Amino acid sequence: MSSSIVLATSAEDSRAVEAVVAHHTEMNGTLGLLVEALVRAVETGDATATSAAHQRLVDWARSDLLPHALAEEGAMYPHAHRTPDARLLVDAMIAEHGVIGGLVDALAGATGPVRAAALGRALQVLFEVHMTKENEQILPLLALSSDVSLATVLDGMHELLGGHEHGRTGSPGPAEAGVGCGCASVDGGLGGGCGSGAEPADEPRTADPATDPTAPAPGGHSCGCGGHDDAGNLPVLDARAVPHAIRHATIFGALDGVVPGAGMVLLAPHDPLPLLAQVDARWPGTFTVDYLERGPETWALAFMR
Repeated sequence: MSSSIVLATSAEDSRAVEAVVAHHTEMNGTLGLLVEALVRAVETGDATATSAAHQRLVDWARSDLLPHALAEEGAMYPHAHRTPDARLLVDAMIAEHGVIGGLVDALAGATGPVRAAALGRALQVLFEVHMTKENEQILPLLALSSDVSLATVLDGMHELLGGHEHGRTGSPGPAEAGVGCGCASVDGGLGGGCGSGAEPADEPRTADPATDPTAPAPGGHSCGCGGHDDAGNLPVLDARAVPHAIRHATIFGALDGVVPGAGMVLLAPHDPLPLLAQVDARWPGTFTVDYLERGPETWALAFMR
């Protein structure tokens, strides 16, 4: 997934674009984690874990993905469709929504674990392709249009901007001002929260978890050295392959898909201390973190909820 810059006719429209792209990125991270959890459960042959992972994926698709698609069709697509050069693209995007809905229905009705995993992976791939076209073609078209205020179009569309509930994590709700999403910073685009591409500077600490095994991770996380015995069965998010500008949003989306009692393994290209501080600010006391590997090329961390 790319992270190209989108130009806009106003600062408000620019922030609206950033909010939508950030929410798309988080959704992609959540979907990726849910699909990976299903695939891993199928690989282990654990029928109970497979059934639970299958149901979580279906529930999320119905509660988040499909309402998001409907919100797009109601908010953005009619304005883009008025542009002659974009009509065929919008028609194709609506057709893709139909395919996505069909995949969700097929996934819900899948009786075999292998078929369910295959349908989940197909849904993930299609959503990423669809999201990229929306980020790189539909949003720039609307942002540069002098006839449309993208910020006005998207105002209050919480299914589109992620302000409805941010999943089930108790994350920030709709903002009091701005575009209508708790993800967007009114003063300067995305802040250090859910969609920020910038990595905040590390705060001074009395102990460094990278060198002191007994030191707590930033924000009160519990970090040990031994890792979890079942870490090999956890879904893995390899953030090393994710562009830097959208890396944190992708990780937040993946963590949003972790249910209580479950976890995930994060592979990072550096010690993610700023990320850990952001995670604790967003989900105070929710995750415990164990370092499984400490560089020099890869840092592996197990997040347990």
